[in-house]
Amino acid sequence: MSNTPGNLPTHALPSYLQADHLGPWGIYLQQVDRVTPYLGNLARWVETLKRPKRSLIVDVPIELDNGTIAHFEGYRVQHNTSRGPGKGGVRFHQDVTLSEVMALSAWMSIKNAAVNVPYGGAKGGIRVDPKKLSRGELERLTRRYTSEIGLVIGPTKDIPAPDVNTNEQIMAWMMDTYSMNVGETATGVVTGKPIHLGGSLGRREATGRGVYTVGVEAAHHIGLKIEGARVAVQGFGNVGGIAAKLFAEAGARIVAVQDHTGTIANEAGLNVTELLRHVADNGGVGGFPGAEKMEPDAFWGVDCEILIPAALEGQITKANAGRIRAKMVIEGANGPTTPEADDILHDQGVLVLPDVIANAGGVTVSYFEWVQDFSSFFWTEEEINARLVRVMKEAFAGVWQVAQEHKVSLRTATFIVACRRILHAREMRGLYP
Repeated sequence: MSNTPGNLPTHALPSYLQADHLGPWGIYLQQVDRVTPYLGNLARWVETLKRPKRSLIVDVPIELDNGTIAHFEGYRVQHNTSRGPGKGGVRFHQDVTLSEVMALSAWMSIKNAAVNVPYGGAKGGIRVDPKKLSRGELERLTRRYTSEIGLVIGPTKDIPAPDVNTNEQIMAWMMDTYSMNVGETATGVVTGKPIHLGGSLGRREATGRGVYTVGVEAAHHIGLKIEGARVAVQGFGNVGGIAAKLFAEAGARIVAVQDHTGTIANEAGLNVTELLRHVADNGGVGGFPGAEKMEPDAFWGVDCEILIPAALEGQITKANAGRIRAKMVIEGANGPTTPEADDILHDQGVLVLPDVIANAGGVTVSYFEWVQDFSSFFWTEEEINARLVRVMKEAFAGVWQVAQEHKVSLRTATFIVACRRILHAREMRGLYP
């Protein structure tokens, strides 16, 4: 990693990664480098953060409906388990790579520590376009993958959850497969399950609610009124759609939305309820009658106070960051902003609420789900939402204070809080044997 921006140090890389094409893992390493000067005596343990504890690559063979055998590449990476079992989603996407899953697992370590839930970071994925599979093929793929990674997951080892292109049904199949293999129903092996199988109320909306909660807290700090604020959202699924709905209910105007089906705008504000219905019926925002169509690239230059990237990583880059006019960017997606873009936004005075705190609502309610599964005692949705808001507000207040104290960005402040917690746990535990 020599010749990276800001003369960052060269890293000792594992042999399975290429120094000239590090992908998302390279972004994560830069973020760790930025936080290292603030770790004090704990800095001697910092290399722990730059090496995943365990990386499992599996072959996932299934029989397709036409009788042929197809093979898919699957991963499960456990980045750090110093503070508790691994926790993190499983994504099904044709562009999944080991570097991406490593980075996502590391960001989960940071996220879990930032909101102080007792988990380490993990992530999984299969390199597949699930839209090309039938329901039967998708079920066979999920069950075979679960069996292959069954060695390393479990309610007290590593607890998967939904991510890109996975949902409650995928989690139900994963839970059932694991349960059949261990000979007992183990509801706590995954979170984000259907309510009937030990899922938690409020889980589906949790990430979007967390995005909204930290957005409101940050807006209060910078004197931005939510009522009347213009909001642009990229991605209109569980995260972007719910966040947009909550902002709209608070009086904000959703003026532009982009997803894989199109880019739409309405200066007077989109009807979010109707748009959510349109997305449910049509699979995306494209063709929504209550809006004008926009060129995809024009989305980044939309006049707005709040921009919410809630799709995939690497969306805000040095190529488009200079055109962003928002006062605040709330990262609903994981890793949507590159380090170069981060610096550009900082220089423009744009406040970036980083993914590692802004979208931690999902894992917070996943933690609540896991606790409920262990106790077989379930809470009301009101209790869950109230606890989620309290956790997010407390975590954000701590990060904001550290940012002011050290005069650093909220991303670096979140990494300071989280890395200190992870490395303190590592130091207290020591090295075995």
